Amino acid sequence: MQRVIATRPSSEGADVAGAPSSADDGVMRTEFAFELPRGYVGSDGTVHRRGVMRLATARDELLPLYDARVQENPAYTTVVLLGRVITSLGSLGAIDASVVENMFASDVAFLQDFYRRVNAEGHTRIAVTCPECSHRFTADLAGGRLGES
Repeated sequence: MQRVIATRPSSEGADVAGAPSSADDGVMRTEFAFELPRGYVGSDGTVHRRGVMRLATARDELLPLYDARVQENPAYTTVVLLGRVITSLGSLGAIDASVVENMFASDVAFLQDFYRRVNAEGHTRIAVTCPECSHRFTADLAGGRLGES
């Protein structure tokens, strides 16, 4: 399920919030689905891979600074921040810093990049070049896995 906020397009073709206008339909996405490369293994052994991340607010980025764990170790900011903006992951009831800190490093790196793309760039697309034929195309990190239809 994707929550959206209606916006009015500006005269330049981008919406008021400044998101890309490639599909200028007057709607800004506020939640983005993702699939972890490895997956979070729950306490019962279930692997959770599909989740949803919402756009971050200024509050999301400021509150971790008051967290004692972040004050002791600034690198922990990522863990607290991701715990705030991930709204669902598989069948888990709640997502918080303890879930993120028990993820595989490759999944945390994926989520950090996903967070940056969603919040700084306004989209989840990446430019890709085939190493064999040099064909250039775009892929969507929020879409299905490569090779799936």
